[in-house]
Amino acid sequence: MTPNTPDNRAYFFKIDTTIKKIRQGLQKKLDDKNVDLTVDQWVLLDHIFRHEADGVSQNELAEMTVKDAPTVTRIIDLLVKKGLAERKMAENDRRKFNITLTDAGRSKFHEVFPIVAEVRRKGWGNLNDDDYQTFVRILDSIYTNITA
Repeated sequence: MTPNTPDNRAYFFKIDTTIKKIRQGLQKKLDDKNVDLTVDQWVLLDHIFRHEADGVSQNELAEMTVKDAPTVTRIIDLLVKKGLAERKMAENDRRKFNITLTDAGRSKFHEVFPIVAEVRRKGWGNLNDDDYQTFVRILDSIYTNITA
């Protein structure tokens, strides 16, 4: 077996290093713009924004972001402390809290989204829609293979 056979390719390393570079670049942009958010805080803010109409729980956020529950709780605590999010008791289950954004949180989302979009555009460069479809198909396949 050679180092370049499919089962020996270091695709995980390529994915991991690419994600780290994207996160570093985004964090630098956020810091340069004095946004006062970490990338992880942005990820939760984004997911809450996109799902708050239906109500989103801490457990659902953990599942969506593939983060463990204590990490999600800690990040939500920080968002609450910053006045960007709040916990509201779920109407149909008093043991569950839905996480929603405050007006300041929605405003922060709209402030930060263009910065995130700029980093995404830079990373994507001159790749086209077909490249994107192929990229997503491959990542979905890897994800399915790993989780099966």
